[in-house]
Amino acid sequence: MAYLEPDGAGLIIVDKPAGLTSHDVVARCRRAMGTRKVGHAGTLDPMATGVLVIGIERATKLLGHLALTTKAYSATVRLGASTSTDDAEGEITGGAAAAGLSDADVIAAMAPLTGDIEQVPSTVSAIKVDGKRAHQLVREGADVQLTARPVRVDEFAAHAFRRDGDFLDVDVHVECSSGTYVRALARDLGAALGVGGHLTALRRTRVGPYGLDLAVTLDELFETPRLSYDIDAAIATGFAVREITDEQAVDLSLGRWLDPIGMPGVYAAVAPGGRAIALLEESGNRASSVFVVRPSA
Repeated sequence: MAYLEPDGAGLIIVDKPAGLTSHDVVARCRRAMGTRKVGHAGTLDPMATGVLVIGIERATKLLGHLALTTKAYSATVRLGASTSTDDAEGEITGGAAAAGLSDADVIAAMAPLTGDIEQVPSTVSAIKVDGKRAHQLVREGADVQLTARPVRVDEFAAHAFRRDGDFLDVDVHVECSSGTYVRALARDLGAALGVGGHLTALRRTRVGPYGLDLAVTLDELFETPRLSYDIDAAIATGFAVREITDEQAVDLSLGRWLDPIGMPGVYAAVAPGGRAIALLEESGNRASSVFVVRPSA
């Protein structure tokens, strides 16, 4: 049985620089890799750096199925001033001298911001309000009021403290669920301490199973175009795996379904030799394909 091989398909873990949007990164990856078939999973604000998952060729169809529900960040929170955007790009809207705060004061105020919490997103987020992004409405001068939503913060830990005049800069590590805004954590920490707070630096160090260990810069990518994971490695890293026979692989490549085995969510069907054949999801008495990686030739 011959399969259509997904040549050149896979994921690039880009170490995004500051100042570029996620769409800017996609455009540059298109030029570096010589293809129009490029997409990204999740977004990073222009001020943020770090892990951005890019799909190339047929792997763009994986992006919507990846379980990128946990994220990790390193960040710097400046206590002593609040801003209109909850980060350093906004205008200062208030604050009070923070240099007198002790390290213990800050650590104690961080504790209630961990675990399962209700968080009001930053008003310059990409959340849609009446069909428009919140950040767009803010820039148009609208008064945007977002409602709190449940998020999970597994870790919000301080690693260093630096005093600069009336300000106190705190380097933090955050591990959280998708949908958590680190800028909002900075804002809420400053509010809890009564001095105001905002984010001055943000670096994503991991999203789902993909971290900085295999990340490449855009300069490195232009110098040596390459994938971080080919499509088989990307699937083995990003999904639970069901091992199948060659006969079952043929069935899936032809669009047929398999009997379910009780695996939850979307998972990978992998044939002997490590060839990913399809992504499956079980419903009733079928394990049906949501994406065929290697259709029959």
